[in-house]
Amino acid sequence: MARLEAIRILLAYASCHDMKLYQMDVKSAFLNGYINEEVYVEQPPGFEDPYNPNHVFKLSKALYGLKQAPRAWYERLRDFIIAKGYKIGKVDTTLFSKKENGELFVCQVYVDDIIFGSTNEEICKKFGEMMSREFEMSMIGELTFFLGFQMKQLEEGTFICQEKYTKDLLKRFKMEDCKPIKTPMATNGHLDLDEGGKPVDQTLYRSMIGSLLYLTASRPDIMFSVCMCARFQANPKEAHLKAVKRIFRYLKYSPSIGLWYPKGAHFELVGYSDADYAGCKVDRKSTSGGCQLLGRSLVSWSSKKQNSVALSTTEAEYIAAGSCCAQILYMTQTLLDYGLVLRSVPLLCDNESAVKLANNPVQHSRTKHIDIRHHFIRDHIAKDDISLHGVRTDDQLADIFTKPLDENRFCNLRNELNVVDFSNFT
Repeated sequence: MARLEAIRILLAYASCHDMKLYQMDVKSAFLNGYINEEVYVEQPPGFEDPYNPNHVFKLSKALYGLKQAPRAWYERLRDFIIAKGYKIGKVDTTLFSKKENGELFVCQVYVDDIIFGSTNEEICKKFGEMMSREFEMSMIGELTFFLGFQMKQLEEGTFICQEKYTKDLLKRFKMEDCKPIKTPMATNGHLDLDEGGKPVDQTLYRSMIGSLLYLTASRPDIMFSVCMCARFQANPKEAHLKAVKRIFRYLKYSPSIGLWYPKGAHFELVGYSDADYAGCKVDRKSTSGGCQLLGRSLVSWSSKKQNSVALSTTEAEYIAAGSCCAQILYMTQTLLDYGLVLRSVPLLCDNESAVKLANNPVQHSRTKHIDIRHHFIRDHIAKDDISLHGVRTDDQLADIFTKPLDENRFCNLRNELNVVDFSNFT
């Protein structure tokens, strides 16, 4: 199953290189899988053999509900595509590519949903016909709706949003008539356990958080606020529910916001990393935030509380830079399958001490306690895989993933990340 950022990389690549994407769906995909093991099942109700009621059936093909079914289907599909001359991704095994007369074809698989595109439309047509001959297909056409994402492929670029899902959420949790608000969290919005507060329905709270977490796949602007509220699912109080409802009020204000991938931008990878030192009121751990852009297209982002308490802002920023470095390395390996070789990828951090600590591999008395696993960033700087640079705090795009911001700063960063309102395009 493809990672969502792998799908966003494909969308960004296609938009930048003026490649139209198509989608197809395999009917009853799991029934196409072959199983290598001996598997027996009980006689299903209504199909019992009256003469042999104690007998069982031996399966010759995979069935839905069988543990082996997803892997059996993937192996069947993989072997078929490879046999036709396509190459499997070295890192992302759900990505298949092929070069034909200098034209690139790429295909991304998500269970039974397939996205594909090429710089030559004829190659896409051949692939569609090839798949239709082998499997029963449905919904072959231009990519418009995928995994709850609405895709609009326009002349200027590609827009991705979850407007329908957002409106369904507001209706589901009876928030469609709420008062809109322009930011998802107040500037003093750091939450604590609120032990004296009134408890709320845990099932409702968890349901709201789970629904919002799926929405963060195309809405990085709510990533930090949702992750902050998600920390209190074990024992939610009224203050926590109020913070979640504020996120819904923000969604009411901006239901059609999504990711904009413009055409013609320089397709270069750059990363931003930031940290909010001791931001958690409960255990004083810091929050790491990071984002990666391909040209002007935001393809990956994260907001996560660090595992250990940092003793300084330098340590917090250094750990955040290490996490961002790991994501950049994954993306550079994935982009090799697109024929792109990236070296010395810039990683921008707004803490000069953290930059110097990474670039100068000397054991300092103030840093000797930092866990060894965080020092791998030094190794990759030495290998020239990444290059860590300082950036002004005003230009730090990852700021939106680490702390609550005022309306002006929040809107500026959102626009810089190309997270825009599609109603402005129509």
